[in-house]
Amino acid sequence: MTNKKSGGLGRGLSSILPDTKEFEVSNTVTAAISTIPLDKIEANPYQPRKEFAPEALEELAQSIRQQGVITPVTVRKMPDGTYQLIAGERRCRASQLAGLMEVPAYVRVATDNQMMEMALVENIQRENLNAMEVALAYKALIEECRLTHDQLSEKVGKNRSTITNYLRLLNLPAETQLALSNDQISMAHARALAGVEDVTLHLEILHAIIDRHLSVHQAEEMAKNAKKKPVVAVKKRGELPAVHAAAQSRLKDYLQSSVEIKRSQRGKGSLTILFNSDSDFDRIMSLLETKGGK
Repeated sequence: MTNKKSGGLGRGLSSILPDTKEFEVSNTVTAAISTIPLDKIEANPYQPRKEFAPEALEELAQSIRQQGVITPVTVRKMPDGTYQLIAGERRCRASQLAGLMEVPAYVRVATDNQMMEMALVENIQRENLNAMEVALAYKALIEECRLTHDQLSEKVGKNRSTITNYLRLLNLPAETQLALSNDQISMAHARALAGVEDVTLHLEILHAIIDRHLSVHQAEEMAKNAKKKPVVAVKKRGELPAVHAAAQSRLKDYLQSSVEIKRSQRGKGSLTILFNSDSDFDRIMSLLETKGGK
């Protein structure tokens, strides 16, 4: 029996009554509650979360062993009789760990675009995604589902400036994005770094944040000071003239040892030959004496 709801169901399924068996989500998307074998559920190709912490999964599995799956997963039925996850991969994985053979599920009928939109929106709202996963999910919704920033803002319940801040993360250097994904820096740290366009200065501040455990305020101050200072190429001092550099290279090859030539602007300098042991010293001396004898 179909229980139609006028005006739709809003953003989620939390308003469904416990005895609801089937309901209309929109003119083209329907859903029903059922129990699905885990071996018939396929992973969601649009899942924004890429990694699942083993410890957290085991904790959820322990809870499921005691209380069962409280919140059903969301799937869509495929033509071959299998089901594809829309939301709930973490619950499915934990259920497998708990030894369950089947899970309760909301079964929806949806197109690929509708599935992608539902999967991304539901995961953004329900899962503890890291900032980069949220940013990539927002980008997918905008590009693949052809949503404007205003439409996305309405669907995920976030103001437009918040969405813009997340999308700016995708313009950060890869090393900064990785640090954010690995929780080495926070979203606030990343926002401070986003204002530093010079890549060299940007990465210097990033490394300082990680190595020295800088606060967000300290990172903001460093970024502010970096933007005030013009980027000036550092002139290398003590560069060897070509003839001396060539001689240094020849000596290294002949002696098979580290050789360093230093020369001042006035022509004075030093020649340093490194040795690793007494026998290495004797070897070098032998080569020098042989060369000198010739």
